[in-house]
Amino acid sequence: MKKMIISVLGKDRPGIIAAVTRILFEQDCNIENVSQTILQNEFSGIFIVSVPKALSESDLHGHLDDGLSPMGLHVFEKPLSDTDASTMAADSEPFVVVTKGPDRKGLVAAITAILAGHRVNVTNLQAVFKGGDDPNANIMIYEVDIPTDTSHQALRRDLREKALELSLDLSIQHKLIFEAINRV
Repeated sequence: MKKMIISVLGKDRPGIIAAVTRILFEQDCNIENVSQTILQNEFSGIFIVSVPKALSESDLHGHLDDGLSPMGLHVFEKPLSDTDASTMAADSEPFVVVTKGPDRKGLVAAITAILAGHRVNVTNLQAVFKGGDDPNANIMIYEVDIPTDTSHQALRRDLREKALELSLDLSIQHKLIFEAINRV
């Protein structure tokens, strides 16, 4: 089996995941990972699947496109790259960075530039912008992996300086603490 990454995009409606997974099952593919979300009214799904060697990329695309285009969905696929040991992440700890504040262009770019400068990998990002100056109406939650050899003091200082410049409230917590505090 070879591994493929498949992205499906389009207007949300019931039955999208059922359609995608049915097509993959019919082609003897095995789903290994799925990440799916709805942004405003748009569906976005990413599937990592094991594909039989006999099934070509073009045949897989044809089956997916035939089944999903009538639903107004767009599908993209590519072989999953092998993980190179030299590009694997260093030892790290999971943290959650939360910012709240007035909406303006460039907020995500500014915060992620600081994170990247400290070799911090963003593993998940949720951002909700409702516009305006209400700090509770605009929130970004970054789940990140911070390398163990990163200076937390320098990272926090740089993030706090940028947050102050952008009028953002900022918090940084270990992911386990964040989850314990925010349990419903």
